[in-house]
Amino acid sequence: MTTIKSMRWLGLVAFALVLAVSGSALAETPVPKKAKAKTTVTAKSSKAKASSGRTALPNRSADPYLGAIVVDAATGKVLVEQNADASGFPASVIKLMDMMVLLDQISAGQISLSNAVTVTAESSKIGGSQVYLKEGEVFTLEDLMYALMIQSANDSAMAMALSVAGSSAGFVELMNKKAAELGMTNTIFHSVHGLPPAAGQAGDSSTARDLSKLACALISQHPEIIKYTSTQVRSFRPNTTPFIMRSHNHLLHEFPGCDGLKTGFINAGGYSIVATAQKNGRRVIAVVLGSKDRKVRDAKAIEMLSKGFAALPPLPPPPPPVIATVTTNLPVALPVTDEPVTETPHKGWLKIAGIGLLIGLVALGIGSFFLKKRARNDF
Repeated sequence: MTTIKSMRWLGLVAFALVLAVSGSALAETPVPKKAKAKTTVTAKSSKAKASSGRTALPNRSADPYLGAIVVDAATGKVLVEQNADASGFPASVIKLMDMMVLLDQISAGQISLSNAVTVTAESSKIGGSQVYLKEGEVFTLEDLMYALMIQSANDSAMAMALSVAGSSAGFVELMNKKAAELGMTNTIFHSVHGLPPAAGQAGDSSTARDLSKLACALISQHPEIIKYTSTQVRSFRPNTTPFIMRSHNHLLHEFPGCDGLKTGFINAGGYSIVATAQKNGRRVIAVVLGSKDRKVRDAKAIEMLSKGFAALPPLPPPPPPVIATVTTNLPVALPVTDEPVTETPHKGWLKIAGIGLLIGLVALGIGSFFLKKRARNDF
């Protein structure tokens, strides 16, 4: 019995040792190749996504805004400002510079509103807000300008840039050149649309003050800009598959007299707007840059427009009317009065006496002549 019990205990001990060794072996067994492959693919996909993504921009937005300004559109005089030189990311607001370049070239006769623009593959692949251009489609320049201002179409911006300048880089060069001419010293453009930059590229940046300079120049040099920015709804491709474009500028129907200009948004830059309105024949321009909230941006833009109109200096009084003086050679009529005209006493008698004296002298001369003649010829 004792021997059998001893053997049982030895068997249990041996079995326990086997389990312990097996467990240790299983714990150190490498992960199956399939599991490894799955883990490796996930890591590579994540890395590829990061490398092919966009450049990470620092946050440049604030509550209620990063910076704001309102100016008199006629003079450019600053009426109200707060942190107007803070640098932010204006996003689609930069499309106002697209319009500036295009309208400059139209005025110079270099291009025309009726120019045909053929959509390229590059234009059709732009993301964000768009009118879904397809490669090979053809539109007039004016159709795409409406799409740019109403729908804020990034594909439209690229199509026009390629058509006018041959490349987006060439068009960006024209944008920066114009910015320098306008004195936009704190502005730099890297794109034609304002989207977050691709990997390795820098973002577009500007200030509220610089954007007000651009808006003033647009309105004074190209007042037809209002035709595009004041349109709230318009059909694109009306003859085929209509796409209804709707303006992102809510102030067009929320603030009386508002007729432009442009909104913009990216995550890093927040919500921005360049707004203008006309009241009693006078116009102001308000810029709100980098607001964290769209509704706050719009409310502050309305507030700035109202403050701008209130701060406008009174207009100078009109000049007095000019009375023309006419000089002629005609005799000047004597003034007419109610007093009787008095003549010199005996003026009429003196005239008669003078005439009589003259007649008498003439008669005396004739008589003397005949007397002398008779004396010479005595019969």
